[in-house]
Amino acid sequence: MKQKIIREWFRRKRSLTQTQYIAYGFFVLIMTGTLLLMLPVSSRDGQSMDFLGAMFTATSASCVTGLVAADTWTQWSLFGQMVIITMIQIGGLGFITIGVFVSIVLRRRIGLKERGLMQESTSALQIGGIVRLTKKIILGTAFFEGIGALLLSIRFIPQYGFFRGIYYGIFHAVSAFCNAGFDLMGHQTPYNSLSAYYDDWLVNLVIMSLIIIGGIGFIVWDDISKKGIHMRKYLLQTKIVLLTTVILVFGGAAMFYWLERDLLMADMSLGGKILSSLFSSVTARTAGFNTIDTGALSDGSKLLTIILMFIGGSPGSTAGGVKTTTIVVLLLYVRSSIRRTYGVNVLGRRLEEEAIKQASSVFTINLFLALSVSLAIMAIQPMSMSDTLFETFSAIGTAGMTTGITRDLLPASKALIILLMYCGRIGSMSFALAFTQQKRITRVQNPAERINVG
Repeated sequence: MKQKIIREWFRRKRSLTQTQYIAYGFFVLIMTGTLLLMLPVSSRDGQSMDFLGAMFTATSASCVTGLVAADTWTQWSLFGQMVIITMIQIGGLGFITIGVFVSIVLRRRIGLKERGLMQESTSALQIGGIVRLTKKIILGTAFFEGIGALLLSIRFIPQYGFFRGIYYGIFHAVSAFCNAGFDLMGHQTPYNSLSAYYDDWLVNLVIMSLIIIGGIGFIVWDDISKKGIHMRKYLLQTKIVLLTTVILVFGGAAMFYWLERDLLMADMSLGGKILSSLFSSVTARTAGFNTIDTGALSDGSKLLTIILMFIGGSPGSTAGGVKTTTIVVLLLYVRSSIRRTYGVNVLGRRLEEEAIKQASSVFTINLFLALSVSLAIMAIQPMSMSDTLFETFSAIGTAGMTTGITRDLLPASKALIILLMYCGRIGSMSFALAFTQQKRITRVQNPAERINVG
């Protein structure tokens, strides 16, 4: 009987879909991190963290979110911080990417199954050249994080000493590139993130650059590295991602400046206002850092932040959200419907119908999950609607921004936020597909009947 159960387990393991491998892999990463963070050596006071608290932090780190129930510097020892930054790096790049790279280094054969998993993990458009792309991802990550750490160390070494300054530079560079939002500034004021550097051009520009580079997607990297600055030769996805990123960054910054210039930023210099506006626009799209008090934002700025968090970064990146391409596809589809044109066209190309269907599904599922969990949390404990919506959209978008209610959540509410962070990282649609097996598609269709819509 026991042998039969074991054989059945191995049979099911071999039949796992690519989506299930990724979903289960992230679950294993989260549980491993949870157990490590529960060790007494992980906590600064030598006391074991409770299971839910450790799991919340492990999920936030593995899913590169940044929501924390306990301040990272205050709660975790050096060992605990190393566990967190390791999970951030693995979660940001994807364990499949790291696994394939290790196989390349060890000169092991990369089979079709591994190549397919890598394609799914990075949202690559084709399986050809996936091994070369893996090398480029790892080497590019090391390069950008290394440069970022070096530049940040210029500011941190005079403040914290040589070794601690370098460590702070590395930690925050990795956290920024992976769009994680974890910081070690709690020694100044817990939960204050990078507020002490709101007018520091070096820290702001380095962190923002790392966030953007990590969030535009590995496919965009690959395309730019091949074709240089020849915009016309870029893939359609690259063009859409770059154009949308520019609009969201500078459009969002202009809106933040307009909404907060006479309120939260009233006492800042012009340079401080510009930096804070730009940083708020960039970090809202899944990064999780903040240089101004998020809880003190006006209602208009909170709504703008929620919108940016929901959109997130781009496909195949370290960022979360429904992705820039999803929003663009839906907007183009609406434009096409209004103009009554045949097909959805953009930049001299026509989008596939499958892209429109997938964009609609991702948008709807994420919105439904965020709103459903918001209602559930408000039913569990008394929370304001704006703060609750801010928290849930931050979790599903793996943005990591909060108005300050994370540490006040009850266990049931924390469990729901954990679920949202997990869904946001692997993809809400992928999470749903992970519970289904691949089925044969039947060509038989039901009779059609018209209904009124809109």
